[in-house]
Amino acid sequence: MGHSDASGLGAIPNATGTLTRLAYEYAKAKGIEARSLLKRANLTLHQIKDTSLRLNVPDQIKFLNLAATELQDDLLGFHLAHLPDLRELGFLYYVAASSEVLGDALQRLARYASIVNEGLALRYLGGKYCGVAYRYVGVSRYSDRHQIECFATIAVRLCRQLSGVRVVPTQVRLAHRRDDKCPEMTQFFGREIEFGADIDEVLFAPDIRGLPVVSADHYLNKLLIRYCEEALARRPTKRSPFRSSVENAIVPLLPHGKARADVISRRLGVSQRTLARRLSSEQISFSGVLESLKMDLAKRYLADQALSVSQVAWLLGYQEVSSFTHAFKRWTNKTPRQTRTQKAA
Repeated sequence: MGHSDASGLGAIPNATGTLTRLAYEYAKAKGIEARSLLKRANLTLHQIKDTSLRLNVPDQIKFLNLAATELQDDLLGFHLAHLPDLRELGFLYYVAASSEVLGDALQRLARYASIVNEGLALRYLGGKYCGVAYRYVGVSRYSDRHQIECFATIAVRLCRQLSGVRVVPTQVRLAHRRDDKCPEMTQFFGREIEFGADIDEVLFAPDIRGLPVVSADHYLNKLLIRYCEEALARRPTKRSPFRSSVENAIVPLLPHGKARADVISRRLGVSQRTLARRLSSEQISFSGVLESLKMDLAKRYLADQALSVSQVAWLLGYQEVSSFTHAFKRWTNKTPRQTRTQKAA
């Protein structure tokens, strides 16, 4: 997006928008009026058509959520990950595909992924395992499901294509919740995914590090690494919204009743005073973040018919359903059951 290039305090992370454009074409091919979805996600057709424009990551996540609802496809991100020729990832594919061995390819994928999507920081995991862990930067993790499932699926596709071997992860852990087993995903990954984890990661056995990359090209790899390092150096220093970091720290602590300011400040490595000051600079308080987050999560969880109202209450940190019902009625003027009934209707 044009306004994605803003830097400084509160700058919103942006991305190349490949996934948004892929989802737009997919929805259109399925007969969905995708232009109206763009508008609801604060995007324009011009931004979709002009591939040189970068899009705000929260807008991309919102568009994927809207498209999934319209398509009635709860595995949209997973399905989108199977569509493109991996070369459509551009330089990120080629810098991995020209590496000598799979371990090097994953390290380079992790190092340079933020050039493509500023909202994601990848960390290469060596030692006991070989794989990548994903961390959201300047974006609320709880708002996303389809983007992360797409990226995890592409990571496995990439490893299999580069090595020519159907490598199977030893672990796939994702932070969002799913109560269904998702046999389609299990079949692809070769194992069940752990949902509701405290981290997003895809891990393989350590011996895959030495698997030769079938398309290795030492000279091309050297050239691409130089290009990527220059691209990293040119990126402006941004301070992403602090609120999203606070939200991402709160969500896993809610069910355990530990989402307090003192605990969150320790997790973020700041004092309580600094926590309050930085949130105040974004015109909100810790209690305001907590209240707003609980309200948003309540609506998301209630939309999942597999979760009972008592389970939703527990996930939000309420010991009694009556306390949750009282809070939800204060937020929406409706009870959780009324909201769920209206949704179903």
